[in-house]
Amino acid sequence: MSEVKNILLVGVGGQGTILASKILSEGLVKAGFDVKMSEIHGMSQRGGNVSTQIRFGEKVYSPIVGKGEADVIVAFEKMEALRWVEYLKTGGKMVINDFEISSVPIQQGKAKYPEGIIEELSSKAEVFVFKAGDIAVELGNKRTMNIVLLGALTKAMNLPGIDWEAVIRDNVKKGFEEINIKAFHAGGDQVN
Repeated sequence: MSEVKNILLVGVGGQGTILASKILSEGLVKAGFDVKMSEIHGMSQRGGNVSTQIRFGEKVYSPIVGKGEADVIVAFEKMEALRWVEYLKTGGKMVINDFEISSVPIQQGKAKYPEGIIEELSSKAEVFVFKAGDIAVELGNKRTMNIVLLGALTKAMNLPGIDWEAVIRDNVKKGFEEINIKAFHAGGDQVN
Protein backbone atom coordinates (compact mmCIF):
# COMPACT_ATOMS: atom_id res chain seq x y z
CA MET A 1 0.00 0.00 0.00
CA SER A 2 1.69 3.19 -1.14
CA GLU A 3 -1.26 5.44 -0.29
CA VAL A 4 -1.17 6.95 3.19
CA LYS A 5 -4.28 6.28 5.30
CA ASN A 6 -5.45 8.68 7.98
CA ILE A 7 -7.37 7.84 11.15
CA LEU A 8 -8.67 10.08 13.94
CA LEU A 9 -9.71 8.69 17.31
CA VAL A 10 -11.61 11.29 19.33
CA GLY A 11 -13.19 11.15 22.74
CA VAL A 12 -13.21 12.48 26.26
CA GLY A 13 -10.57 11.90 28.92
CA GLY A 14 -10.89 8.57 30.65
CA GLN A 15 -12.48 6.70 27.74
CA GLY A 16 -9.32 4.83 26.73
CA THR A 17 -8.67 6.67 23.47
CA ILE A 18 -4.90 6.65 23.95
CA LEU A 19 -4.70 2.91 24.70
CA ALA A 20 -6.79 2.09 21.61
CA SER A 21 -4.48 4.31 19.53
CA LYS A 22 -1.39 2.64 20.94
CA ILE A 23 -2.72 -0.84 20.11
CA LEU A 24 -3.72 0.29 16.60
CA SER A 25 -0.33 1.87 15.93
CA GLU A 26 1.61 -1.12 17.24
CA GLY A 27 -0.44 -3.52 15.11
CA LEU A 28 0.17 -1.43 12.00
CA VAL A 29 3.92 -1.28 12.70
CA LYS A 30 4.04 -5.07 13.13
CA ALA A 31 2.28 -5.37 9.77
CA GLY A 32 5.17 -3.48 8.16
CA PHE A 33 3.65 -0.03 7.75
CA ASP A 34 5.40 3.24 8.45
CA VAL A 35 3.23 4.74 11.20
CA LYS A 36 3.13 8.23 12.70
CA MET A 37 0.93 9.10 15.67
CA SER A 38 0.12 12.37 17.38
CA GLU A 39 -2.03 12.79 20.47
CA ILE A 40 -3.62 15.78 22.12
CA HIS A 41 -4.87 15.69 25.71
CA GLY A 42 -7.08 18.75 26.23
CA MET A 43 -7.58 18.75 30.01
CA SER A 44 -8.28 15.07 29.49
CA GLN A 45 -8.10 14.14 33.16
CA ARG A 46 -10.89 16.60 33.83
CA GLY A 47 -13.20 15.30 31.13
CA GLY A 48 -11.75 17.38 28.31
CA ASN A 49 -11.43 16.14 24.77
CA VAL A 50 -8.71 13.77 23.63
CA SER A 51 -7.75 13.23 20.01
CA THR A 52 -5.24 10.98 18.35
CA GLN A 53 -4.14 11.23 14.75
CA ILE A 54 -2.64 8.14 13.14
CA ARG A 55 -1.22 8.01 9.63
CA PHE A 56 0.14 4.85 8.05
CA GLY A 57 1.39 3.64 4.68
CA GLU A 58 4.60 2.77 2.89
CA LYS A 59 6.22 6.08 3.88
CA VAL A 60 4.68 8.70 6.17
CA TYR A 61 6.36 12.06 6.74
CA SER A 62 4.04 13.72 9.25
CA PRO A 63 1.59 12.59 11.95
CA ILE A 64 -0.82 15.45 11.28
CA VAL A 65 -4.18 14.80 9.61
CA GLY A 66 -5.58 17.93 7.95
CA LYS A 67 -9.19 18.92 7.46
CA GLY A 68 -10.87 16.76 4.84
CA GLU A 69 -8.16 14.07 4.99
CA ALA A 70 -9.32 11.42 7.50
CA ASP A 71 -10.31 8.09 5.99
CA VAL A 72 -11.98 7.08 9.26
CA ILE A 73 -12.98 8.91 12.42
CA VAL A 74 -13.69 6.85 15.52
CA ALA A 75 -15.71 8.86 18.03
CA PHE A 76 -15.88 7.55 21.57
CA GLU A 77 -18.66 10.10 22.24
CA LYS A 78 -21.29 11.55 19.84
CA MET A 79 -20.56 15.25 20.27
CA GLU A 80 -16.87 14.60 19.55
CA ALA A 81 -17.92 13.04 16.23
CA LEU A 82 -19.74 16.25 15.35
CA ARG A 83 -16.80 18.39 16.51
CA TRP A 84 -14.33 16.55 14.22
CA VAL A 85 -16.48 15.78 11.14
CA GLU A 86 -14.77 18.50 9.07
CA TYR A 87 -11.61 16.36 9.15
CA LEU A 88 -13.36 13.49 7.35
CA LYS A 89 -12.62 13.16 3.66
CA THR A 90 -15.36 12.74 1.08
CA GLY A 91 -16.26 9.07 1.06
CA GLY A 92 -14.79 8.56 4.54
CA LYS A 93 -16.29 6.44 7.32
CA MET A 94 -17.22 7.12 10.91
CA VAL A 95 -17.42 4.65 13.78
CA ILE A 96 -19.50 6.31 16.49
CA ASN A 97 -20.20 5.25 20.03
CA ASP A 98 -23.83 6.20 20.71
CA PHE A 99 -22.89 7.75 24.04
CA GLU A 100 -23.25 11.21 25.55
CA ILE A 101 -20.96 13.00 27.99
CA SER A 102 -22.23 16.44 28.92
CA SER A 103 -19.66 19.22 28.80
CA VAL A 104 -19.37 21.70 31.67
CA PRO A 105 -21.60 24.34 29.95
CA ILE A 106 -24.27 21.66 29.46
CA GLN A 107 -23.95 20.54 33.08
CA GLN A 108 -24.30 24.16 34.20
CA GLY A 109 -27.44 24.65 32.09
CA LYS A 110 -25.73 27.22 29.82
CA ALA A 111 -26.02 25.00 26.75
CA LYS A 112 -27.95 21.97 25.55
CA TYR A 113 -26.57 18.74 24.22
CA PRO A 114 -27.07 18.88 20.43
CA GLU A 115 -29.91 16.81 19.04
CA GLY A 116 -29.88 14.90 15.77
CA ILE A 117 -26.12 14.29 15.72
CA ILE A 118 -26.34 10.80 14.26
CA GLU A 119 -28.80 11.88 11.57
CA GLU A 120 -26.62 14.83 10.58
CA LEU A 121 -23.47 12.72 10.39
CA SER A 122 -25.24 9.94 8.49
CA SER A 123 -26.03 12.44 5.75
CA LYS A 124 -22.31 13.21 5.34
CA ALA A 125 -20.59 9.82 5.59
CA GLU A 126 -20.89 6.07 5.92
CA VAL A 127 -21.59 5.75 9.62
CA PHE A 128 -21.43 2.74 11.94
CA VAL A 129 -23.28 3.60 15.17
CA PHE A 130 -23.67 1.37 18.18
CA LYS A 131 -23.53 1.47 21.97
CA ALA A 132 -19.98 0.27 22.65
CA GLY A 133 -20.39 0.83 26.38
CA ASP A 134 -23.43 -1.47 26.52
CA ILE A 135 -21.52 -4.16 24.62
CA ALA A 136 -18.60 -3.85 27.04
CA VAL A 137 -20.94 -4.13 30.05
CA GLU A 138 -22.60 -7.23 28.55
CA LEU A 139 -19.14 -8.78 28.17
CA GLY A 140 -18.44 -8.11 31.84
CA ASN A 141 -16.16 -5.05 31.91
CA LYS A 142 -17.33 -1.56 30.94
CA ARG A 143 -13.71 -0.40 30.63
CA THR A 144 -13.31 -2.45 27.43
CA MET A 145 -15.49 -0.01 25.48
CA ASN A 146 -12.38 1.39 23.79
CA ILE A 147 -11.39 -2.05 22.53
CA VAL A 148 -14.92 -2.63 21.24
CA LEU A 149 -14.48 0.55 19.16
CA LEU A 150 -11.02 -0.56 18.05
CA GLY A 151 -12.46 -3.84 16.77
CA ALA A 152 -15.09 -1.94 14.78
CA LEU A 153 -12.42 0.35 13.32
CA THR A 154 -10.19 -2.49 12.13
CA LYS A 155 -13.20 -4.13 10.45
CA ALA A 156 -14.38 -0.84 8.88
CA MET A 157 -10.88 -0.28 7.44
CA ASN A 158 -10.48 -3.91 6.37
CA LEU A 159 -7.14 -4.39 8.13
CA PRO A 160 -6.56 -8.15 7.77
CA GLY A 161 -3.35 -10.05 8.29
CA ILE A 162 -2.54 -8.44 11.63
CA ASP A 163 -2.46 -10.53 14.80
CA TRP A 164 -4.60 -8.11 16.80
CA GLU A 165 -5.02 -10.61 19.64
CA ALA A 166 -1.25 -10.69 20.22
CA VAL A 167 -1.02 -6.89 20.17
CA ILE A 168 -3.92 -6.61 22.63
CA ARG A 169 -2.26 -9.17 24.94
CA ASP A 170 0.95 -7.12 24.88
CA ASN A 171 -0.77 -3.83 25.75
CA VAL A 172 -3.58 -4.42 28.25
CA LYS A 173 -3.18 -5.07 31.96
CA LYS A 174 -2.34 -8.62 32.88
CA GLY A 175 -5.42 -10.61 33.75
CA PHE A 176 -7.60 -8.59 31.35
CA GLU A 177 -6.33 -10.02 28.07
CA GLU A 178 -9.24 -12.37 27.34
CA ILE A 179 -12.02 -9.88 28.08
CA ASN A 180 -10.33 -7.33 25.82
CA ILE A 181 -9.99 -9.87 23.01
CA LYS A 182 -13.70 -10.66 23.34
CA ALA A 183 -14.42 -6.91 23.24
CA PHE A 184 -12.32 -6.52 20.10
CA HIS A 185 -14.26 -9.25 18.27
CA ALA A 186 -17.61 -7.93 19.54
CA GLY A 187 -16.74 -4.54 18.04
CA GLY A 188 -15.82 -6.11 14.71
CA ASP A 189 -19.22 -7.81 14.69
CA GLN A 190 -20.88 -4.36 14.63
CA VAL A 191 -19.51 -3.53 11.17
CA ASN A 192 -21.05 -5.23 8.16
